[in-house]
Amino acid sequence: MLRTSKRGASTGTPGRTRHRPVAAARRTVATGVVAMAAACALGLGALPATADPGPDRAEAADVTGPDNPTSDPAPDPVPDPVLLGDAAPDGEPLPLERLFDNRGVSDDAHPGAADFDGRGDSFSAQELRAAGWTPGRTIAVDGAALRWPATAPGRPDNVLADGQAVRLTGRGEALTFLVAGGGPGARTRDGAAGTGLVRYRDGSRSTYRLRAPDWRTGPLPTKLLGLPHRNTPDGRRAGTVRLYAVTVPVERGREVSSVTLPRAGREAGLHVFSLALRGPSNGWTGTWAASTSGYTTVGPWTDRTLRLVVHSSAGGPRARIRLENTFSPAPVRIGHATVALRGKGAATAGRPVPLAFGGRSGAELPAGAQQFSDPVGFRVPPDTDLLVSIHLPGTVRALPVHSYTSQTSYLSADGAGDRTSERGGEAYGTALPSWPLLTGVDVAGGPGSVVALGDSITDGERSTPGANRRWPDLLARRLRDQRDVPRFGVLNQGISGNRVVTDRYPGTGASSVLSGVSAEHRLERDVLAQTGARTVVVFEGVNDIRAGTTGDEVIATLKRIAATAHERGMRVAVATIAPCGGFFDCTDEAESYRVAVNRHIRAGLGLYDAVFDFDAAVRDPDRPDRMLPRFDGGDHLHPNDAGMRAFSEAIDLRELI
Repeated sequence: MLRTSKRGASTGTPGRTRHRPVAAARRTVATGVVAMAAACALGLGALPATADPGPDRAEAADVTGPDNPTSDPAPDPVPDPVLLGDAAPDGEPLPLERLFDNRGVSDDAHPGAADFDGRGDSFSAQELRAAGWTPGRTIAVDGAALRWPATAPGRPDNVLADGQAVRLTGRGEALTFLVAGGGPGARTRDGAAGTGLVRYRDGSRSTYRLRAPDWRTGPLPTKLLGLPHRNTPDGRRAGTVRLYAVTVPVERGREVSSVTLPRAGREAGLHVFSLALRGPSNGWTGTWAASTSGYTTVGPWTDRTLRLVVHSSAGGPRARIRLENTFSPAPVRIGHATVALRGKGAATAGRPVPLAFGGRSGAELPAGAQQFSDPVGFRVPPDTDLLVSIHLPGTVRALPVHSYTSQTSYLSADGAGDRTSERGGEAYGTALPSWPLLTGVDVAGGPGSVVALGDSITDGERSTPGANRRWPDLLARRLRDQRDVPRFGVLNQGISGNRVVTDRYPGTGASSVLSGVSAEHRLERDVLAQTGARTVVVFEGVNDIRAGTTGDEVIATLKRIAATAHERGMRVAVATIAPCGGFFDCTDEAESYRVAVNRHIRAGLGLYDAVFDFDAAVRDPDRPDRMLPRFDGGDHLHPNDAGMRAFSEAIDLRELI
């Protein structure tokens, strides 16, 4: 195999092709310092809900949240914001709450007290509370600390975007809005959109495009929260209503002084409930990660402890974990959590180190939200198995999971209680094939991370279980054993069965389909918001072409993924689709699509920073639609350990920086 430059010159480096994009496509940015308010908010444990979460009756009647959630005393009352209507558009920046001019939430007993969409309909305060979204609560999502409005039902709680200037200061990597579309005009899936402005302390400015999907018909796979009913003047009506977190770029390293909302017009119905800067990683490197592939029924489990086996890539002297309640309609309660080096099986190699959440031993994750643990002085060696233990004190019937792990984790028996601090593995008598709730482990220091965005091949199917021989694992070892480029962490965001274009998991309710939403729809959560992410390697598409998605559709989506990642300052590498001839549905048509996609990837077209030729690394030169037998895992689709190594070695490490 030859390395071919953009002009076609052979340079003799096996396994990949290199391309440099046009300058306009690469927006290099400096890292900044997170705003103190956002950092504090992300470090706090979420406050428990004050009402029992009920089932998502509209779409998953068998799903409930934890039984008997704890509750804190009610917070001090917060004065309702002044109803300003269209006051001061583009004028003196004001806190968002001072600009609230719409009532979006009503009490079920008084549904006519709010009118979110100009038709008299609104969100239910009771269902928001059941989801853990209580007034004034921090809803952390994708690294941003959004604040649910601290207002009573029937009082102003959002602003209809129409050019208002919002006071927001600090530095960050991106700007996240909590939004929904809903206006008196014709309702469409696309919702409402407009162009806004970010002003910086140095006098410069940048524009952004904000789209708020419709609260009733917008896409379910990208929603942050879904509620099973809406309130109307005539009472409750069944049907999922949605809230969305939408993230747009800012200039990193520049201090934001204010944000001007899009001048969409009140009739357009672009509702903004909250906005926050996403802080930079501030010296943290992602060492392990897993994507949420879906939301599924479990057990039910009552008062159990999970002991999850994960494998580090980079090392560091301090650590933290990330838990996410993605796709869930209800909060989940964490009693305690610990981290430890793995001994044998479910036993630890030393005393488990307790983790805290905002200074508390436990936490509650609202529906759709994430939670980082507080940093702890626990040294994580590189290339090492860790045990993350999580006590679930209540009863849970469904959880977000990463379904395929190529690794056995462990679970205690019902009623076994908190076993997080135990060194022995005797309490963990049940094998667990998935990773519930846990989506990341970070270490202090290091140069940042490379994200592998992929499907079952990246997820490790047909590699040796428990041996950590997935191609991202092998890439991490190559990085560790050299000194020419930074020793990045490698974050495996592969999902078995995942597609580039099409959602497999529908985005709502408990489901047995655990192949995730599309690569494009999970890009924000699984790539752009990952800790210290510098470069993404995209290796997907074989599941699309096998299902009849055309090459042109895959190519168009790859282009959008690259453009979005570049806009956010990331380096983008794309790998060619490996051959799958001999697998039952790798038809001649699928092969024609694969050839077309690979032709596009190799050409580069100035869209990608690097191309890694995984196809050339494993194909049979005599039968190029098939893998060489020595790389075939046995089903002609998934490579074995040798094939995984061939993929890893096809990556020029210099192209990751």
